[in-house]
Amino acid sequence: MIGKVVKVLSNYYTVKVDNEYIVCVPRGIFRKQKISPLVGDNVIINKENKTIEEILDRKNYLIRPPVCNIDIALIVTSVREPNFSSNLLDKMINIIEYNNIKPIIIITKYDLLTNTKEIDEIIDYYKEIGYDVFINSEIDKIKEIFNNKLAILTGQTGVGKSTLINKLGDNLNLKTGEISKALGRGKHTTRHIELYNLCNGLICDTPGFSSLEFINMTKEDIRDNFIEFNKYKDKCKYRDCMHINEDICEVKNKVKENKILKSRYDNYVKFIKEGK
Repeated sequence: MIGKVVKVLSNYYTVKVDNEYIVCVPRGIFRKQKISPLVGDNVIINKENKTIEEILDRKNYLIRPPVCNIDIALIVTSVREPNFSSNLLDKMINIIEYNNIKPIIIITKYDLLTNTKEIDEIIDYYKEIGYDVFINSEIDKIKEIFNNKLAILTGQTGVGKSTLINKLGDNLNLKTGEISKALGRGKHTTRHIELYNLCNGLICDTPGFSSLEFINMTKEDIRDNFIEFNKYKDKCKYRDCMHINEDICEVKNKVKENKILKSRYDNYVKFIKEGK
């Protein structure tokens, strides 16, 4: 029988087959092969033995959080408590782009701002270069974007991922936590990885994180996934221009002309140094 892994808790895998949920364990051969099923995997199971017999081919996967066969990634980022981090947002976008997943930006705690001019300008820029950006109060619009999709919900701890899911589907009642003001970051509230039926699609609420690595990515991969740079690279002096130390670089010119957001470019330079 073919089903989809919708929940992982320790070594127990809940597999959805049609409208039935079956808790399975993987065959021992997977351990020998040093592979494990992931949430989102399409698998063949033995219903009688309640074992996962085979993992079918994946179209993509993330190492952190460990989820596969993803259509879209909702990157949830807050503007207060924790404060907006362009560095973390750009890093998540870059890694998600590299994994051939469509990133969608969700801004939370917008109502806590007394002056929205700066964040509005940032939102407009990301929209201009081609990303979908929503304020978390735009619930009806957000519901539409993952219709018939497997969506991952990801972002720094404390930004309000579980709260957003509860607004999208009030029947879920996921646990949400308060921000630890002493630490300036959130307390982990999601203890396992699970897919939920929501708005004619599947959505994954995952443990929050505050750091990411460019796993298996070259500096060229990082460069090429800053999508607005690609618009100008043909006008650079060198075909393999990295847009940092080169003497004639159209990307650097566009930063000076404010056609490329300076924070995006500064983050790019930091990421390249991290990659080295």
